[in-house]
Amino acid sequence: MLDSGIWPESRSFSDEGLGPVPARWKGVCQGGDSFNSSACNRKVIGARCYLKAYEAHHGRLNTTNAYRSPRDHDGHGTHTASTVAGRTVPGVAALGGFAAGTASGGAPLARLAIYKVCWPIPGPNPNIENTCFDADMLAAMDDAVGDGVDVMSISIGATGKPPRLPDDGIAVGALHAARRGVVVVCSGGNSGPAPATVSNLAPWILTVGASSIDRSFNSPIRLGNGMVIMGQTVTPYQLPANRTYPIVYAAHAVVPGTAANVTNQCLPNSLSPKKVRGKIVVCFRGSGLRVGKGLEVKRAGGAAIVLGNPPMYGSEVPVDAHVLPGTAVSMTNVNTILKYINSSSNPTAYLDRSRTVVDVKPSPVMAQFSSRGPNVLEPSILKPDVTAPGLNILAAWSEASSPTKLDGDNRVVKYNIISGTSMSCPHVSATAVLLKSAHPDWSAAAIRSAIMTTGNVCFFLETWVMPFFLRNRYATSFVLGQVLIFFSFD
Repeated sequence: MLDSGIWPESRSFSDEGLGPVPARWKGVCQGGDSFNSSACNRKVIGARCYLKAYEAHHGRLNTTNAYRSPRDHDGHGTHTASTVAGRTVPGVAALGGFAAGTASGGAPLARLAIYKVCWPIPGPNPNIENTCFDADMLAAMDDAVGDGVDVMSISIGATGKPPRLPDDGIAVGALHAARRGVVVVCSGGNSGPAPATVSNLAPWILTVGASSIDRSFNSPIRLGNGMVIMGQTVTPYQLPANRTYPIVYAAHAVVPGTAANVTNQCLPNSLSPKKVRGKIVVCFRGSGLRVGKGLEVKRAGGAAIVLGNPPMYGSEVPVDAHVLPGTAVSMTNVNTILKYINSSSNPTAYLDRSRTVVDVKPSPVMAQFSSRGPNVLEPSILKPDVTAPGLNILAAWSEASSPTKLDGDNRVVKYNIISGTSMSCPHVSATAVLLKSAHPDWSAAAIRSAIMTTGNVCFFLETWVMPFFLRNRYATSFVLGQVLIFFSFD
């Protein structure tokens, strides 16, 4: 795993029942802040960190926001590692009891080697975003090959215009790894649905898009006119019952001077406390963090947030553990709510308790945020190669990071629900691990080919969807928005 490190105490990384570390393993367990050799075990068999390039650019690491060791302060690395190879853990749920069940990574008996290459970006809120430098990643990839890994899972990608392959650190490192039999799996990026946005374009990389799973977190919104709108949320907070609340559109409740193009965005310090206090506030996704919009509603004294999709996001609803009661709705549903607000002299609403629902149809569907082709470097090579579950995925989390990562959010969770191609990448990495175990003599190219051409969708209704299993049989494929979708038939 090339990522932000690991929280080794998570039950997902227990080594109970595992045999000795393979004799061919040459890796090390590097100590540092809150991390020593005892943090590794027969499950997490190696751990290193790399920050020379980061510190050359940003100066010495601020250890208030990160551990100078393989320990994960952010949560992202722990989440991806447990999705690949987390042990089977009963009695798991997200904050508030959502998605309760038994957790398991795609390859729960696989060993993990952690290469921490991502670090917080200095600034006003360094907990929100990490950065990963090419030189640090190349050093990690070089060590990983020498240590003896079989699969590299890299939920990292460039934003903006993709670099030429010779200038792309991940592509160069992946080429050398693939030549030595290591399967390299990377995220395709979260810049969709715009075309030509996919990253990690090298043909020797298995590039992964993101799709939904058959689970939702239904949260009914009861409007004052009797209409019920279905939202989704994993927010643990609930409005007091037995009363309705005034509901207001954020654009009607901003402070003077708020830019006209973001009056509905609930950006920091944009809402007037006089206009939103005690009310449910309807905000739109767009600029700023989704959870940050909830924080702004709370700052202004609002009772709850309804987060609506603009047209570009359509019906896809990612869920959040907001810092106050709240839910999210599709583009169609938020428009219905706004019509009610505009037609009523005293609009009111109430947010019912959310519940976990499975067997949702249709599923899977492509996530709107998943980056699309065509491949801008070589249009004749389709990218992404495959898609896997990436929307609202539950997995292990760092106990140094809150579920929102916001300053002032002091909640501690062991498992968290997040979305992105970062989440879909490790599902495919787990599939590569299973194939490598079944066919140790197969080359990296053979494993990539098998995954791209013989995928069989197989859902498990537990805490997250495990990756598709593979069989050597004929598969048909078609192209949808430059993303290859594969179906196989018995």
